[in-house]
Amino acid sequence: MKILIVLAHPEMQSMNGAMFKQAIKTLEEEGHEVKVSDLYREEFNPVSGRNNFKTTYDAAFFKQQLEELHATKVAGFADDIETEQQKVEWCDLMIWQFPLWWFTVPGILKGWVDRVFAMGRFYGNDNIYEAGMFKGKKAILSLTAGAVESAYLKDGLHGDLYGVLRPLHRGILQFTGFEVLRPQVVYAPVRQTAVQREQELAQWGERLKHIFTEQAMPIDTY
Repeated sequence: MKILIVLAHPEMQSMNGAMFKQAIKTLEEEGHEVKVSDLYREEFNPVSGRNNFKTTYDAAFFKQQLEELHATKVAGFADDIETEQQKVEWCDLMIWQFPLWWFTVPGILKGWVDRVFAMGRFYGNDNIYEAGMFKGKKAILSLTAGAVESAYLKDGLHGDLYGVLRPLHRGILQFTGFEVLRPQVVYAPVRQTAVQREQELAQWGERLKHIFTEQAMPIDTY
């Protein structure tokens, strides 16, 4: 199978960096083909605008969705965007590896979505949710959280983690047709011992060996 791993962390020695490396190692050993988008090392530009395109639909007024529709028709996306779009279209499974910052993804990953997930190319004309363009593909969020697990329960300090992740699960991944798998979460890695972190990596690797047998999880639509 074909897997795209998108990494959004500035430090490769972090737990995110270790999970990224563990995923590549495990999946390749299992015989899968892996491509990566290492956003910080590649210095991906997250700022969306006319730089997204090699073409222009309306020079007088910039509306990104109209420019995206036009670029989809005439192969007008900038080279860096086209490269990322082709990776997403290529993969059977997409993994996002990131730290939870301010209850969401780092800005560089959100900017990647803003630029890459283009109207016409990735959604539109009723091609959303169950009829999404990526129907049949799987996606999973693999992340670290700064607090302990009890803080992310419904009655915890920060509230239900699944509620925190819902805009990503429902509003981006499921919206474009992906089957969304249960997230892989490492809580408070900075508070863990080296042995505990190694156990987390081993569990992640073991899960990845069977990832394509997993079913999509239900996501609240309220």
